[in-house]
Amino acid sequence: MAKDDTTIKYDGPAGGWGSLRGIARIAGQEGITPGAIATLLEQNKPGGFACVSCAWTKPAEHHPVEFCENGAKATLWELTGRKAGREVFARHSVTELRSFSDYQLEQLGRLTQPMRYHRASDRYVPCSWDEAFGEIGRELRKMDPKKTVFYTSGRASLETAYLWALFARAYGHNNLPDSSNMCHETTSVTLKKVIGSPVGTIVLDDFKHCDAIFFFGQNTGSNSPRFLHVLQAAVRRGCRIVTFNPVRERGLESMINPQEPTAMVSGHETALSCQYHQVKPGGDIAVLLGLCKHVLAADDVARTDGRSVVDRAFIAEHTTGFAEFEVHVRGLDWAEIETVSGLSRAAIEAAGSVYVEANSTIGIYGMGLTQHVHGFENIATYMNLLLMKGNIGRKGAGMSPVRGHSNVQGQRTVGIAEKPELVPLDRLAELYEFEPPRDKGMNTVETCEAILKGDVGAFIGLGGNFLRAIPEQKAMEEAWPRMRMTVQIATKLNRSHLVNGEIAYLLPCLGRSEMDTLTAKPQVVSMEDSLSCVHGSVGKRKPASRQLKSELEIVSRIAQATLPANPKMAWGAWARDTALVRNLIERTYPDQFRDFNARIFTPGGFYRGNAARERQWKTQSGKAEFVTPKMLSATGFESAPGRVSLITMRSNDQFNTTIYGYSDRLRGIEGKRNILLISPREIERHGLTVGETVTLVSDAGDGIDRRVSGLEVLPFDLPDDCVGGYYPELNPLVPLSHHDRQSKTPAYKSVPVRIERQS
Repeated sequence: MAKDDTTIKYDGPAGGWGSLRGIARIAGQEGITPGAIATLLEQNKPGGFACVSCAWTKPAEHHPVEFCENGAKATLWELTGRKAGREVFARHSVTELRSFSDYQLEQLGRLTQPMRYHRASDRYVPCSWDEAFGEIGRELRKMDPKKTVFYTSGRASLETAYLWALFARAYGHNNLPDSSNMCHETTSVTLKKVIGSPVGTIVLDDFKHCDAIFFFGQNTGSNSPRFLHVLQAAVRRGCRIVTFNPVRERGLESMINPQEPTAMVSGHETALSCQYHQVKPGGDIAVLLGLCKHVLAADDVARTDGRSVVDRAFIAEHTTGFAEFEVHVRGLDWAEIETVSGLSRAAIEAAGSVYVEANSTIGIYGMGLTQHVHGFENIATYMNLLLMKGNIGRKGAGMSPVRGHSNVQGQRTVGIAEKPELVPLDRLAELYEFEPPRDKGMNTVETCEAILKGDVGAFIGLGGNFLRAIPEQKAMEEAWPRMRMTVQIATKLNRSHLVNGEIAYLLPCLGRSEMDTLTAKPQVVSMEDSLSCVHGSVGKRKPASRQLKSELEIVSRIAQATLPANPKMAWGAWARDTALVRNLIERTYPDQFRDFNARIFTPGGFYRGNAARERQWKTQSGKAEFVTPKMLSATGFESAPGRVSLITMRSNDQFNTTIYGYSDRLRGIEGKRNILLISPREIERHGLTVGETVTLVSDAGDGIDRRVSGLEVLPFDLPDDCVGGYYPELNPLVPLSHHDRQSKTPAYKSVPVRIERQS
């Protein structure tokens, strides 16, 4: 860690020796074995194991080592020698365990046997699988299906996700909230509306042909470090990268590739972003409109010489709404754009010049765009910028949202959706001879609202840490025990397992790296990456416990215990053979999963296709649609004296709610998570001192007291009028009503708060 006179920061590059030391630290902590080394060496390679961490693609021409720092941490975390068996639960009551930190809970180790919560003793006690499945099935049969929720995280395989969704609909509901609701649902809604495809349009090869890459609100260095290989190669051939982010993330400034011995020895860094602009939280709409304004001005100049910048032929043939958008952009005042974005006109025009000069541009974004009250407008305006130059549906150009969990995109592809119009229900009815429910189900926010009202009787979680990831944590934890039944399928203990319904089960499952021993034949599972490519994965490690079952078997056994017999639904056979389930996926989605089993280990994955990439627009108008935003700020709240905008973020030792340790190396922060990052200017303006302890208080104006205390003030390079801190520790400050207006994705990236000094 290095400090200058004002801020805490990290002076080193992403990757390099720091990355190797980070892996070594976790390896020593978890206990590395020959099996773990073998798993890492085949990680993200054809015929091997697909990382459980991020959804970045697995290249056909792989490197000798195809895992990153966070991917290695995730694998070692899964293959730990620690066990959270009956002894742990006999030693600690659930109330005691709630006093543990997220990190301490994870460090108890792998869950080893099914457990039932015993309310009188306040402890989890062992039970048999038959007991668990029997009671879960009996309880579900007694309930109104519409009052049950089947949640899934983004780690479940395509096979498990498909059966999970089928089970829900055969049971009688579409209540299928998932982790996408909390991160990229804004992507699904916006891209579906404006280009007719709910996912990004590029493939890996496009990075070999682009002239510019624009980043908005995505932290590559920590969240998808293998992407850095691609960016390094692009920069070396002359591609220019321009980044907009309130936080200066080292992974988009500079890197050393750990697989280049010369660079490791010499310390030679590759500079990545040629421009890095620290936009205010929520200022992205203003920035994007400023870029569009510069493009129009450049086009005006070019047209005097008979040239053009705006691709008007593409716009005329393939889009609608441009005329209204152009009038709006031309009428915008630069002074207002500067105020809302926090950037100067000159800075925005400098970035705009890179875009104008590039023949082909790729747009990259993450949750820095999606998790705002006006996240829809963020992404739609970004798409406007690309459409202006025809940067959709041709080589080296397109939009690429970078997803989080390894199969969060894929599970939506195979039916995890609360919206019935997104699922081929008629096909399901034909294949399985039942009538699927046609009414809309509940997403994550709607599930929380229903639980708070007492309208949910059962919650079954397929992975994840729902209660820790959501907004309105205090009220949700108070309401949660009013449910009749809660069931959690998991590999390790987390906070969500410690707040229980009247009946509660904790069901341990195999990790993806472990061998499914239900049959003699190794079971293969699959997942879809951020670039719409599908990859196979086979676990080869000995399971942490002989009592573990695969997610697929657990889902199938619960379905068997719940549903009436249906000869078209062979749950017992499906639990034993994932290839049978892939056949079902192919029959349900024949255009996207043709020859699924034959192609499962295609190097680089097989591409399931994207109509927008072919300039086929499956929108309401039949064309790509320009959207004219009615606002410049995405925050959804006004400035007010004393109010600041809170950005929640993840550390370098973290993936979503999983905390691997207390090192945030790439920000220069070690050994702590209860922090408040704030610029020296804001420290002075609020009358604070470095190192003092403060409280953040919600300033949502709804009369609800939300607060997080004990936060250490740390000087950090951030724009004015904002502060930063860690997710999920600061989630209690996020109102449930504070979400994107179109998708209901919680707005974690701009939360209205005030700072209170502690006495």
